[in-house]
Amino acid sequence: MRTYQELFRTPEFTPYFLASSLQVAASTVAGPALGTLIYSSTGSPLLSALAMFGPSLAQVVGATTLLSAADRLPPRAALTGIAVLFGLGDAAQAIPGLPVWAAFTVLLALGTLASLGGGVRYGLLNEILSKQGYLLGRSVLNMSVGLVQICGYAAGGVLVSTVSPRGTLLVGAALGLAAAAVARSGLSRRAPRATGRPSVAQTWRTNALLWSSTSRRYVFLALWVPNGLIVGCESLFIPYDPRHAGALFAFAALGMLIGDTLTGRFLPARWKARLGSPLRLLLAVPYLAFALRPALPLAVAAVVLASVGYSASLLLQERLMALTPDELSGQALGLHSSGMLTMQGVGAAVAGAVAGRTSPATAMACVAAVSVAVTLALAPGLRARPAAQVPASDRVAA
Repeated sequence: MRTYQELFRTPEFTPYFLASSLQVAASTVAGPALGTLIYSSTGSPLLSALAMFGPSLAQVVGATTLLSAADRLPPRAALTGIAVLFGLGDAAQAIPGLPVWAAFTVLLALGTLASLGGGVRYGLLNEILSKQGYLLGRSVLNMSVGLVQICGYAAGGVLVSTVSPRGTLLVGAALGLAAAAVARSGLSRRAPRATGRPSVAQTWRTNALLWSSTSRRYVFLALWVPNGLIVGCESLFIPYDPRHAGALFAFAALGMLIGDTLTGRFLPARWKARLGSPLRLLLAVPYLAFALRPALPLAVAAVVLASVGYSASLLLQERLMALTPDELSGQALGLHSSGMLTMQGVGAAVAGAVAGRTSPATAMACVAAVSVAVTLALAPGLRARPAAQVPASDRVAA
């Protein structure tokens, strides 16, 4: 599968794409509204920021408790139910007089549930497109997320100022329920990929099985750590240049869009193994220039160039699927997504701590240097092997 036309002609991909985009739109529109409500109630910038971005840290809870359900629930029912719960959660946040502790309780629950949603969603994508079409499909989803977030944050800001934060949360709830309706009506009924009952113990056992393969360990670490550290660099855009931080964020999104388009659509198969390592280095090396505090044009060029390197994750995900039994693909992709988001939170915390002792520019360069070192350390274990297949022991255990 090499063209977008082939992709959208694939049965079920279009409703899958629409449901995923609506879900992203719901969270993007509701985020600024909730942050505004929390800030107006508490006057705390920290709590306001946690209201918008803190739930990603809760995904580690779901990754260690709920992920076994990603392959053991019917995908259509699971995606529909999760979208409904997110819609109800946004509606609950709009209740007048809701205590701050209750708002964060809802956020924690939704953040934990999001890890299961990621596993179900990406495992189903692997079924709809097969492993041969996964890279192109995931690149299109990544591009959609970037575009929807740009539009969603803009729309959310307008709604907050013209309607109200609570009214904006209700719009987010409506988008979440629309995502549930599209998933329910557009997706086919499928059996779970794996048998047995989901449980915390089963989540731990399967996570241990996934981690037991040396090849998969290297892939997971390469997906989590360099990505998280560079997101830490991006988290310092505002203290680095408060006047032009918006431009830096926008051009970072542009670089991601370019990278996902080139890698997902135009990169020949024979180049995938050769360009994986250079793309992983490209993600970090341009940020080393921030040690010199470059002028805005050079800073923008460095950010765009570095963000193209995010497309390395598409190649790593494709490799992860080649190393994982089909019946465990949902949990494997959920573990990747939850670990990545958790490491992004850790990367932001590390970068912020270093910036507090030095400066934002120095911290960005230091964190980028650590990312380069991690990429080089992982390189020997990620060297391409002929026709990587799922180990027989994994299939037996699965």
